[in-house]
Amino acid sequence: MSETSETTALPRPSHGAGRELLDLLASMRFAIALLTVICIASVIGTVVKQREPLNNYVNQFGPFWSEVFGKLDLYTVYGAWWFLLILAFLVISTSLCIARNTPKIIQDLKSYKEQVREQSLQLFKHRALGELPLAPEAALKQVSAFLDQQGWKARAQVRANGIMVAARKGAANKIGYLCAHSAIVLVCLGGLFDGDLLVRGLMWAQGKSVYEGSGLISEVPAQHRLSARTPSFRGNLMVPEGARNGTAVLSMPTGVLLQELPFDIELKKFIVEYYATGMPKLFASDIVIRDHETGAVREAKVKVNEPVTHRGVAIYQSSFDDGGSTLKLRALPLAGKGDGFTLEGKVGASTQLVNGEARLGLEFTGLRVINVENMGDSTASGADVRKVDLVESLQGRLGSSAKGKADKDLHNVGPSFSYKLVDASGQKREYNNYMAPVELDGQRVFLMGMRETPSEPFRYLRIPADEQGGLSGWLRLRQGLADAGLRERAAGRYADGATPADKPQMRPQLTATARRALDLFAGLDGGKPGQIGGLAALSQFIDREVPEAERARVSEVLLRILNGSLFELHKLQRAQAGLAAPAADAATQAFMTQAVLSLSDSMFYPAPVLLQLEDFQQLQASVFQVARAPGQNLVYLGAVLLIIGVFAMLYIKERRLWIWLEPAPGGQEHTRVRMALSSTRESPDTQTEFAQLRRALLKEEEESQA
Repeated sequence: MSETSETTALPRPSHGAGRELLDLLASMRFAIALLTVICIASVIGTVVKQREPLNNYVNQFGPFWSEVFGKLDLYTVYGAWWFLLILAFLVISTSLCIARNTPKIIQDLKSYKEQVREQSLQLFKHRALGELPLAPEAALKQVSAFLDQQGWKARAQVRANGIMVAARKGAANKIGYLCAHSAIVLVCLGGLFDGDLLVRGLMWAQGKSVYEGSGLISEVPAQHRLSARTPSFRGNLMVPEGARNGTAVLSMPTGVLLQELPFDIELKKFIVEYYATGMPKLFASDIVIRDHETGAVREAKVKVNEPVTHRGVAIYQSSFDDGGSTLKLRALPLAGKGDGFTLEGKVGASTQLVNGEARLGLEFTGLRVINVENMGDSTASGADVRKVDLVESLQGRLGSSAKGKADKDLHNVGPSFSYKLVDASGQKREYNNYMAPVELDGQRVFLMGMRETPSEPFRYLRIPADEQGGLSGWLRLRQGLADAGLRERAAGRYADGATPADKPQMRPQLTATARRALDLFAGLDGGKPGQIGGLAALSQFIDREVPEAERARVSEVLLRILNGSLFELHKLQRAQAGLAAPAADAATQAFMTQAVLSLSDSMFYPAPVLLQLEDFQQLQASVFQVARAPGQNLVYLGAVLLIIGVFAMLYIKERRLWIWLEPAPGGQEHTRVRMALSSTRESPDTQTEFAQLRRALLKEEEESQA
């Protein structure tokens, strides 16, 4: 038996891998997936502050996650390689979709579909059958005139047994599809052109690199500078009053690039106007533009939302800063004697602060002449100004961020300045002090703020102003706490006044208790400096030495003794200064109450001196954003097309109407009319519109279906 072996060929695929890839790129699912990823990335870019210093992210997310997020470029989402790659794929996908569907749409716009068979009209949802008392030619004229009057575009096809009239309306619906998809392409292209893509390309082509150091702009080497011919960039430019600058700073993930401009900007005057409440209402800059190529000089005014454009570079009023204001300060030692010493500085500069053996680096970081605060809330300036109850504070560490009133009462509380102190280990702490006392809860206090890191809010000492409106009264009391002799005398004087006349034997015990309370409060118990002080020290002492059942009563007694002893210390200090004894009135009581709280907090103030602003000479600076954005016009055009496209797709319906005219049976002067309507988007209006057409064309009140 012989067997014939036969090989059957497998069918070949109709298209290869390239065709499949093309179909994927042009598919709607792929485009929607890309749009979803872009939306998620945009949310991340909104939630996570972009282009912040790395230390801010370490403080916010921790060392591990901050490094992970950095590798994913989440701190520069809109310039990340993966974000730009997604935009590029979205451009390709949408362009392929447009290219694939445009010929079909154009062909459909040209076609009236008059070749439809008359029998198929009976299958439409919206259909009608009627008769006109006219010959077919006359009926055609009447129908054509009506359609033209109603805005329908129609075409007639004459057949052997009748006439087919095909009409359409709302063809702009398909134009909307093209406009909307073209808008996506244009907006994405604009984003690619105006992003970091061109800058990074130039860096690679010209061998440029990011500058990671610090110092003066004039000292940055040429390999970190881009030429004035850079086609697209966006950077910042700070110009002090009376100075000029022509080099913008472009922030990059690991440092900066310097962008040379084709002109210099000189700031003649920075202008700021305020509302009656003290809130700013206008920022503007009077500038002079000096063109490098032509030497032309142009004066202009830059306002917020009103940029000036020169040589294709738009100049925006971004913000304002200090241009190097000079400060005159008074350094007030917290311990020891003396009224302190005077020093001068300039914002942006640094110096050494020497107080005894303490030597700290002092960096002047800012001056704010106007501070509009909500005085209806005890947490002035948006920070956690401390509001501590004296008895409650004994139960634990001093609190901060107390809740104030919810009412708003905006006032300008005057100038403030900020600085940083750098210790021997290089650790920096930031301080923010107000020049004038602020009235909070009926008490005039000086606010002395401090924070460990930029991510934290400022915590403020609230130092009460004395009767002269200064810090001397509180400062004398603070320095007296550090004097063992004065503490001993104050304790003795308190015991003299508090000892009952009939129990003189209590005086030694009262003296010892008052001395112990003052020593604990001063952080000098047992002659050991550096221990914890303030009310926290008293709280620890009570928790350690007093049974729990007796702690509340002992706390109240110890507080009375502490208050009385501090008042005696206050009187001693005033006498040594040649001042009269304080009056026993409500003002003195309020001063002492706040003084006790601020003295307690001052034990944790991480600086040996307080810096008070005595005078200043302000020098303003404008911060401009300068941008050359060739993709801006593409984005504007895309926005217009998107509006047109969305409007056309949502509010314009494409309708097609077919009317078949044929001689009616039984007479040449009658025409049988069969009509049908289709719509791209079905709605109740479609049925209403068809009913109106039927009544107008067939002269009938009721629909007659085939």
